[in-house]
This record gives sequence, structure tokens and C-alpha cells, in this order.
Amino acid sequence: MTITDNTVVTLHFTVSTTDGTQIDTSRDGDPMVHLQGSRYLIKGLEDALNGKQTGDKFELDVEPEDAYGLRYDELVQMVPKSMFEGMEVEVGMTFRATTDEGEQSVMVIDETDDEVVIDGNHPLAGVALHFEVEILDVRDATEEEIAHGHPHGPQGCGHAH
Repeated sequence: MTITDNTVVTLHFTVSTTDGTQIDTSRDGDPMVHLQGSRYLIKGLEDALNGKQTGDKFELDVEPEDAYGLRYDELVQMVPKSMFEGMEVEVGMTFRATTDEGEQSVMVIDETDDEVVIDGNHPLAGVALHFEVEILDVRDATEEEIAHGHPHGPQGCGHAH
């Protein structure tokens, strides 16, 4: 069966930076199960899956525009440490911040005596990615999976919608 929208794809993957630094892999555990067309995956990988079938193995480089986006310097800001009163602030800490455009995830990347530097970019923004992919299985999605927008396991959905 060929991968098209509304098929459930079971795959193993390894993703690295283009210099070879491994970021994540499914090969040490359970494979990933994905509903094609749900836009759960980054665009570059989901687009590359179209037309593949069970048993296919491929490698793929994905530029930042089709991965986690470009980095935007304006999303790095220094804010007064007083905004974190009563909190233990540490580099690497992530939290939700309220902005003019709504809620946004930010990460603390530095701190001084008076200020905290936060970054609203995704940690992989601006990074080109290299994927090694093996398609283990492809099947038609059920009507329920399509309606819910994600694949279900053998015991069904596993949560309320």
C-alpha cells in the first residue's frame, strides 16, 4: 500500500543535524505511528512520506523552512528579573508566556543580576535536519482515526475527545 493522506504509517526514524549530531531516534524503542495528512510531523518529512510504501528506506535532508522554521532575533528578549519574583529561574527552563499574539513557549537562555534572556524560537529553529527513515507498515486509517486526527492503538483511542 502506498502512503497517501488518511493512511496510518508505522516507521522507524533517526533525526540528526546535518553535521551528524543525533537529536532523536525511535530505533531504541517502539516505532512511531503517524496519520498521514494530519500535519503532526514537520512539513518536509510528511511531504517526503507521500508515495512511499512498506519496506522503503530513505534518507532526507530538510531545510529549516520545512522543519521548525527560521530563527528570528526579535524572539530573543531581555526581561526584568522582577517579572519572575518568587520563582527560581534557571537557564534551560521553559514556560508559557503571554504575548500580544497569544500564548507562546519560551526558554530561558541566560540571566544576569537584573535581567533574564528568553528565547521564543523553537530550539531547532534555523537548523537543517537529516532523517533516516524505514517504513514498517502502511494501512488505511479508520473513520474514527480520521475524525480524531490521529492513529489509534489496538485498544482504541485511549482518551476522551
